This record gives sequence, structure tokens and C-alpha cells, in this order.
Amino acid sequence: MRVVIIGAGIIGVTTAHALLDAGCAVTLVDPGGIAAGASQGNAGWIAHVDILPLASPKAWRNLPRWLMDPLGPLAIRPGYLPKLAPWLLRFLWASRPQALAAGTSALVALNGQALRAWEDRLARLGLSNHLRPRGLMTVWDDPAISGAMAILATHQHRHAIPAQLLDRAVVIELEPALAAGGVAGGLWYPTGAHVSDPADLTRALGEAALARGARLVLAEADFLTVNAQSAAVTLSTGEILTADRVILAAGAWSKRLAAQVGDAVPLDTERGYNVTLASGSLGLTRPVLFEGHGFVISPLDTGDRLGGAVEFSGLKAAPNYARVDALINRARRFLPEGRFEGGTRWMGFRPSIPDSLPVIGPSRRSPCVLHAFGHGHYGLTQAAITAEIIAAQVMDLPTPLDLTPFSAQRF
Repeated sequence: MRVVIIGAGIIGVTTAHALLDAGCAVTLVDPGGIAAGASQGNAGWIAHVDILPLASPKAWRNLPRWLMDPLGPLAIRPGYLPKLAPWLLRFLWASRPQALAAGTSALVALNGQALRAWEDRLARLGLSNHLRPRGLMTVWDDPAISGAMAILATHQHRHAIPAQLLDRAVVIELEPALAAGGVAGGLWYPTGAHVSDPADLTRALGEAALARGARLVLAEADFLTVNAQSAAVTLSTGEILTADRVILAAGAWSKRLAAQVGDAVPLDTERGYNVTLASGSLGLTRPVLFEGHGFVISPLDTGDRLGGAVEFSGLKAAPNYARVDALINRARRFLPEGRFEGGTRWMGFRPSIPDSLPVIGPSRRSPCVLHAFGHGHYGLTQAAITAEIIAAQVMDLPTPLDLTPFSAQRF
């Protein structure tokens, strides 16, 4: 079976391996090559322990405070607000208790298989050295937050996610670098994991796929056309690729192509910023999320990465690296002895859908086009299980979980 995958990020290259396992002839299409987009510079977390959609009453409570600060955890550039308004209305609708419960159940099902899928995939390819099973931690500086975090831990226990509430002393025992800051408590996830570096992992997977016989075409996909038995991708070079199946895994650039096969998906882009400092600059030994401050720190093999925050301003606006300076200022409160000088600054596009659930499954017009995009903050986390799902659908086999919540037609 001939399969074209549009997008050579972490979703695309992982899906390529699942399809190669099934005996398919695979072609990857991406104008920037492997790991050119969000897979190049994300935080590197396998965040399978995170099961709460972003759309929630908590987000709406914090939204006014965040929007008052143009460099805060969430910002919307004024000129982009009219275009974003329909997305925000859907985000509000997804915050209803019934919708929030359904979204949580869907994330539990998908993220519940995420780490297992990654362990299987990396072991099969001899790439397990890229996985770092050191756990994840959330910390906070406001003692009033501790009660809410205890409730969160209880909620996660109900879904078989180990989570341990920590006082300041135990947080500092695990991460001595936090001793000089104002940390008040923490939540420890012993089964959490991260990767060596997201770009290195994606490139290793891409190179392994090419070594197994996959083909890489450096071009943009301009048009998708379908009939009952096949699909065709017209490239920016004028070449037309005909395939039995096409997988749309173009991340933040998927919306236009999805519309061509009948799916009006409310996809927008959260612009995330980070800076990668020299290894050891911040002194942490495992990834840490700083609750209420909108940033994380990941000790990657390639350096200490400080990143986070959300900015809505589309795909074309110039980066605002003052947001990185704001991240550094917030991080200094927790790590006053950290070394924040220099580093490499980066901005990337998270493909974001209002209900925090990706789009996985067939297009409206034809089963010959399958969607695999919109993973938001969970692209790396959900890549391996998404690949298993897509391969099962291509081969007309049972999928590992119910895909109804992820259908493009839910909109």
C-alpha cells in the first residue's frame, strides 16, 4: 500500500515507522525536512500524566489577569483578536463541566497508552537511549495553591496516575537547586519521562525511517484531491503524488489542507517561546513545571531549556523575544543562583484545538485521507500512540482506543 505522509515532524516520522512495520511504501513530504517545525524546539516531555484539557474554569479564572500582562503566560496580539474570537468561543464552550469531563476521559484514554507506545517504538528501533525516565515535578511558590494541587493528585490517582504531594523540604531534597528560591511545595510524578532532545529524537527517527526505505520529498503540499479508492497530493514543485492513503500530519499548517477534504477544523497556533542554556546552567536534574507562572524547565542532553507561555498571533507575525526575557525574569524567582546569560532563543507553533484533543481519523470526503494533527502541547507525548492508531486504520484493523472524541467531524 502506498502512503504519503504530509509532515515530517514527530507525528509524521513516528507514523512512518508504524506504516513501514505494516509493509507500506511510505513517502514523507515536508518543505523543511525532518524536525523543521514544533518538533525542533519543544520542551521534550512525555507528559502522559497530564490529563486535564486546557479549556477549564481554571483557565477562565486566570485569563483576565494573564491578558493584562502582554508578556504574561498567555497573550493575544490585539490585531489578531478578531480572527481568534471564534476559537475563543469554542474554548469557552469546551470549558462546560460536561465537555470538560468528556475531554478528560478522552485524554486519559489516549495519554494512558502514550508512554507504553513510546517504549515499544524506541525499543523496536534500538533508540531507547533517547528516553529519560526520571519523573516530572510541578512546584509552586504560593502556599494557597497546595490545596488545589492535593485535589489534583487525588483526581489523578483515580485514573491510576501516581502523584505524590511534597512539602518544601522534600522538593529541595529532590532538586537542591530550588533551595534558594521561594518554592512552597510540589507534586511528584515518578512515572513521568522526557527525551534526550526533541530535535535529536525526531531526526533519529526520520533517519531510521529513510534507512528502512521511506522516501523524503522536500516540497510543500498545495492541494489534496480524493476519490473512492485513492488520494493525490499536488506539490509546490508541480509534482503530483498518488497514493492509496494520505496522512495529514502537518501540525499548525494542516487547517487549509483539511478544508480541501471537507473538514472545517478550528485549528489555530499557540506560539511558544524558549531559550536553551548551557547544560547545568539551572541545576535541575529532571523536568519541572512552575504552577501559575506558565513556564517549564527541561534538562536536555543539549542544554537546559526554559520555555512555555502562549501567544496567539498566527503563523506570520514576527517573533517577540521579549517574551523570553519575561520567562527568564519569572524563573529567577525560583532559581536566583541560575546562570541565565546567553543561550539560543527559539519560537515555534503548537497546533492548537479549543477542546485540547487532537484530530485523528478519516476525513469527511474520503477514508483515503487520514488526519493526525492538532496535538497542541502533547505532540511529542502522543506521537507514538497516534502512529499506532493511524497504522491500524490504514490496514483496516481495530484501533487501540475509541476514536470518536478525536474525529474531525466532531466540529
